[in-house]
Amino acid sequence: MKYHMLAFFLGFLCDCILGDPHFMPHPIRLIGKLITKTEKSLRHNKKTQNPTIILWQGVVLVIVVLASTIMVTSLLLLTAYYLNPYFGMAVEALMTYQILAAKCLKVESMKVYQCLKENDLVQARTALSMIVGRDTQCLDETGITKAAIETVAENTSDGVIAPMLYLTIGGPILGFFYKAVNTMDSMVGYRNDTYLYFGRAAAKLDDVVNFIPARISAYLMIAAAFILERFQKCFSGKQALRIYKRDCKEHASPNSAQTESVCAGALGIRLAGDAIYFGKVVSKPYIGDPLRSVTNQDIRRANHLMYLTAWLCEILCLAGMLFVYYQCIV
Repeated sequence: MKYHMLAFFLGFLCDCILGDPHFMPHPIRLIGKLITKTEKSLRHNKKTQNPTIILWQGVVLVIVVLASTIMVTSLLLLTAYYLNPYFGMAVEALMTYQILAAKCLKVESMKVYQCLKENDLVQARTALSMIVGRDTQCLDETGITKAAIETVAENTSDGVIAPMLYLTIGGPILGFFYKAVNTMDSMVGYRNDTYLYFGRAAAKLDDVVNFIPARISAYLMIAAAFILERFQKCFSGKQALRIYKRDCKEHASPNSAQTESVCAGALGIRLAGDAIYFGKVVSKPYIGDPLRSVTNQDIRRANHLMYLTAWLCEILCLAGMLFVYYQCIV
């Protein structure tokens, strides 16, 4: 347990400091390649139109990707600990670092902020397209800013808090299990003609594994808003809680509006609304109240909220692990 706690803390610290250097090979990219190859293998017959068959192909994709991810992660981790406990801890810390994405989320969203600050809407749209699934070419400055904020808010749960919670419970094995589910959802979990049936299993599983973490993330973010309002007047913990209670279900996904509603309330802005995906307008309800206009500075503020939420979760997880550790000793 002590090795697990040290690895958990070191991995989190590395993510906060180093982020995701592009020169380093990343396991999530390997999982993405596995998903692509498995999909091509399963859907080689493009003439198949039977929804039931396509649904089961999607189920097979989920099984193959998750089984492969668990087996490879388990083999590497158990072998490392068998060779030497400290070597095992180092490998676990590296895996933890690769599973978390706080610094990466900040870096990519701040690229959008920097482009907006320089009044370069073309580059801002390009930078935004790297982190969102919607069409960005038709967005104005406000639309770009809102999309970046929404991405930071949603991925505070998906990319930071949920992985931390799964790492706390089951280490990198459960952590990579979660990331594999999340990656499948981001690649095939769309409600379009291509993935309506094939990606349904991945999308539903992603909803299940994120259900509790999304709500924990929301309450941690509310706590972060109450703390931040002591230092920056632009934040409001009271508004974060009010908007969360009112708008936390204002999304097609059961989880996405959890942290988005908190972020909107904490900043006193209105998010969401209609968006364009794959050339089609998707109607979405608004989240939050427009107490003031959205500005590009709100991207920075959303990142402040995300980082403090991450640290609160880190402290909570370490406290939980320490409690279990001492219970086992006694």
